[in-house]
Amino acid sequence: MNDRSRREFLKLMGVGALAVSCRGLTGCAGERPRPNLVVVLADDHRHDMMGCAGHPWLKTPELDRLADDGVRFTDAFVTTSLCSPSRASFLTGAYAHMHGVVANATSDPDPGLPTYPELLHDAGYETAFVGKWHMARWSTPRAGFDHWVSFNGQGDYERNTLNVNGSWELSERYLTDELTDRALAFVDRPREKPFLLVLSHKAVHAPCRPASRHASLYDGVAVEPAGLDDPRLERERARYMSEYARTLAAVDEGLGRLRNRLDELGITRDTAVVYAGDNGYFMGEHGGLWDKRAAYEESIRVPLLMSYPRAVPSGAINKAMVLNLDLAPTLLALAGIAPPPAMQGTSWLPQLDGAPGREEFLYEYFEERGDVPTTFAVRTRDWKLIVYPENTGSTTEMYDLREDPGETMNLADDQDHADMRARLTAALARLSEETGLSASGLPNPGLQM
Repeated sequence: MNDRSRREFLKLMGVGALAVSCRGLTGCAGERPRPNLVVVLADDHRHDMMGCAGHPWLKTPELDRLADDGVRFTDAFVTTSLCSPSRASFLTGAYAHMHGVVANATSDPDPGLPTYPELLHDAGYETAFVGKWHMARWSTPRAGFDHWVSFNGQGDYERNTLNVNGSWELSERYLTDELTDRALAFVDRPREKPFLLVLSHKAVHAPCRPASRHASLYDGVAVEPAGLDDPRLERERARYMSEYARTLAAVDEGLGRLRNRLDELGITRDTAVVYAGDNGYFMGEHGGLWDKRAAYEESIRVPLLMSYPRAVPSGAINKAMVLNLDLAPTLLALAGIAPPPAMQGTSWLPQLDGAPGREEFLYEYFEERGDVPTTFAVRTRDWKLIVYPENTGSTTEMYDLREDPGETMNLADDQDHADMRARLTAALARLSEETGLSASGLPNPGLQM
């Protein structure tokens, strides 16, 4: 979508907008001081790589503690499984075809779309960003943040030149620890305002590199990948999973250090903490896939945890379908700020009170480097339809997720399921229209079904 057409659409945009609602949640804005907000974002952290998600040998005690102290969303998804588009969707509450970041490290979101840090800043929050930005390549400070620490592009696990509020500083420390320390320094500041902290990690992006203290973690643990028929893939996956798990350990420890500091400062009860991954990750599934991008579950599902003692019950498991688009309106709702109409996500706070959530959503990926074609999908509670509108050689796919959670049996051409394909095709076309994809000028599902 070009700038003019996007802005024209935004003027008309009302899709997905909700008034602020905390429903029955205690501690809703107006009854208590506005909460501090902490968002911790990990890179390529897939939904099942946590102890609290039932992983058989991976240890994540601090993530598990966060889940015990709040809520774990079991069905959290991203609408584009790629770092830059997903991060832009977290910020803007909008789909990639709306915010304009459709590839990695090429651009920032359309400035016509407000981000939740900008809106919180304007409403009186002190705001900080610490970590990996990974949209437009440069690491200079962005709008909406009082305090800024970042680095160019992907950064490195061991040595980085950090942009700190416009000045350059060399760091030769392990990056996850460096970023955690910088985040703690911001939290420690004396202040009279509520604060927003976004701590955005490079970890666990490949090639994984654990902190030296974790180099032998999981030695002797039997890593036995399930569901792979190829012995070579099993060995490769076992090796990668071990390095991935070791690299995740510092993220887990850092989360614990951050939450302990909130306890020490006596502000835990008044602070909402959200942890999420920016997309999932394949580890050899579906015939040897690695990385992300494709619309299968391992790629599009992410961990999502939230604690806020004033309002969120502890130890809750929530099965509502929530999206990265929903983070921005949720944080705004906690602060008592109505989301702008351009935000296509919705606050997940009503779902914490048992309100029904969405029953379907649109997934989109725009071909970036040739290995995964432009992809659109509709994912419902029980079904998924995947189409490739620009690639006539790719087969439409449809899966019964209840009976076939591994997405191994394509039912798209099964005549016994023709009615379901028709319903999902209609849903995909409707979502394309409702979200503005059909009007964006970008490829859309209507080109080929």
